Amino acid sequence: MCFLGFGSYFCYDNPASLQTQVLQDMNLNTAKFMELYAWYSWPNVVLCFFGGFLIDRVFGIRLGTIIFSLFVCVGQVIFATGALVNHFWLMEMGRFVFGIGGESLAVAQNTYAVNWFKGKELNLVFGLQLSMARLGSTVNMNIMGWVYGKVSGLLGSAGHSTLGVSLMIAGVTCIFSLICALVLGLLDKRAEKILNKEQGKTGEVIKLTDVKDFPLPLWIIFVICVSYYVAIFPFIGLGQMFFIEKFNFSPAEARAVNSIVYIISAPASPVLGFIVDKTGRNVVWVMSAVITTLAAHMMLAFTFWNPWIAMSVLGVSYSLLACALWPMVAFVVPEHQLGTAYGLCVHISVCLHPRFVFVANLSTISQCCVNSSSFSPSMQSIQNLGLALIAMAAGSILDNRGYLFLEVFFCACICIALMSVVLLYFVDYFRGGDLNQSASARAKLQKEATSDAE
Repeated sequence: MCFLGFGSYFCYDNPASLQTQVLQDMNLNTAKFMELYAWYSWPNVVLCFFGGFLIDRVFGIRLGTIIFSLFVCVGQVIFATGALVNHFWLMEMGRFVFGIGGESLAVAQNTYAVNWFKGKELNLVFGLQLSMARLGSTVNMNIMGWVYGKVSGLLGSAGHSTLGVSLMIAGVTCIFSLICALVLGLLDKRAEKILNKEQGKTGEVIKLTDVKDFPLPLWIIFVICVSYYVAIFPFIGLGQMFFIEKFNFSPAEARAVNSIVYIISAPASPVLGFIVDKTGRNVVWVMSAVITTLAAHMMLAFTFWNPWIAMSVLGVSYSLLACALWPMVAFVVPEHQLGTAYGLCVHISVCLHPRFVFVANLSTISQCCVNSSSFSPSMQSIQNLGLALIAMAAGSILDNRGYLFLEVFFCACICIALMSVVLLYFVDYFRGGDLNQSASARAKLQKEATSDAE
């Protein structure tokens, strides 16, 4: 189950790990390069509303997982083929197909987890899923340059053919994930017969009419989500060349420092999630994460300090924000609207990558998964829309103004997030302070509510 998404996470950031090679071999500018990320996000602006529906009502969890895994495999093959034949439009088509499967596969993976581990084990399972996801991203960042070098040696020269073969080799990880989907389907069918249980379902109920009833704090959370994550993932997508040009790093060193955010978040997210669980004060934690992220970007933009410092700070603050921000959605909307609310926000940033936030605050999020079983469309749609637009904007800014101006742009985005967090603090304060309660106060209120219900 944990390896189900390994291939999609590994291949998602293939462009980032081979940024120099893609730009040179395909003769691209940065704006065109970033379209590879935009095309991944575009289908998920819409599909995130229907991924859970397709799993529940059309395919079933087992067939749905296999189908989405096939989309990931086929998308990566098309992507690699585009490089082989030197047609960039075919590479873009491959990323589009890859995107259709990637995010929906994450929904299927979490549906399996909730169906199989509804007790205390669910926290551990989500933690393991996050670790495997980060492992895929980290291995990709650090190995694909080496793979490209070996292929180049075998073929005798670098070029689009070398790039295509390297990307095709990366596709082996997608085949591995497809095999995991097939094995998992067989195991789930066997468990269904032995335990006499139904196939897992997301429980997702899409109600777009819920949007008009969302409270102001939720909309502020959406703004924080958009303005924060657009300064993280597009930066990582462009990071390799930044570290090469500004700090004179070798390609291998640039890939290593660019992957440190993923490396840190794997062990840090469960730990920070546990701390946020035990202390509460989510708004304060979010504010701390945004401030430290701003400091990290300012170090990268205006100093020549060793970038390992700033990227390590960025990795910790990124993990902390996910731990504190995402559970707040469950505090401000009724349970029956959680599906629509989370969906409207999870995919603004993507690939992660919002998929990574499923374990951000382990006890809170796992409980939400059991109760509403869906991190759903509205949050997801905004995330993918934001990432698609900002990815293209970032590429254009870099081509026309350079990395310093791009970093200033990212700092401006983080400043918007910071102002939104301050606004959220005061809005929440005047509404009773539910979002910034301590863990003990929140537990006391939940206990009283349970007693009243009984």
